[in-house]
Amino acid sequence: MPEGDTIWLTARRLHEALAGRALTTADLRVPKLATVELAGRRVEEVVSRGKHLLARVEGGLTLHSHLRMDGSWHVYSGGQRWQGGPQWQIRAVLGNDERTAVGYRLPVLDLLRTDEEEDTVGHLGPDLLGPDWDPAEALRRLLCDPGRTMGEALLDQRNLAGVGNVYKSELCFLRGVTPWTSVGEVPGLERVIVLAQRLLEANRSRVGHVTTGDTRPGRRNWVYGRAGRPCRRCGTRILGADQGEHADARITFWCPRCQSGPAPEPTRLTPTPNNRY
Repeated sequence: MPEGDTIWLTARRLHEALAGRALTTADLRVPKLATVELAGRRVEEVVSRGKHLLARVEGGLTLHSHLRMDGSWHVYSGGQRWQGGPQWQIRAVLGNDERTAVGYRLPVLDLLRTDEEEDTVGHLGPDLLGPDWDPAEALRRLLCDPGRTMGEALLDQRNLAGVGNVYKSELCFLRGVTPWTSVGEVPGLERVIVLAQRLLEANRSRVGHVTTGDTRPGRRNWVYGRAGRPCRRCGTRILGADQGEHADARITFWCPRCQSGPAPEPTRLTPTPNNRY
């Protein structure tokens, strides 16, 4: 699932392509929206809220999408070939005289009243890249369940919105605790929150999540996707194991020497295929 900085960048690209112009094309290819007509309406803005995308359209309407694991938005100029996937995977096409935004494999696509957006995203915690960012509130929410594991608490968008599996693993490594450490036992928890915001802020305008400071392929992350490879700090083999209710989507990586705290028996001992980080 994309991290919050990826969604922020997607929103910015959609905003640059669509905002301030009337839609000449608005093709929503999901049954519940098949009869909706948005063509002729001006796109006011496109913003992100955690991992949600909100395209606000003239007339008090918001097209809400969530990419989850496989969805994506691509922006094309006139005459440019669409390359996000086969035609049957397209769920939305929004275009004006200059640019066209195409949404592929969107598992969530809804039309909301703009003044009712909070019904959909109001449960989210402070957005790490949003105007509502409040580290004190994020800390308060995390501490509401001090016995929960740090990895699961960071992924819970009700605590702070924007952290995904990459940053979960990297943040725990950088703070020297395993992702199975209880929230209440993490020293300097407020520093984890500050670091999370700094990392997403630093990466929001580029593709990829650089946590090491080295942008070269294969050197961008400390532990994420690196099971079986030597730790960049100490040389110990990085381990991986499933964590949380949706284990397949939440493989966690850690260094057993650099990170203290509880950990399960490793289940991932080889590098993630095609890992570039």
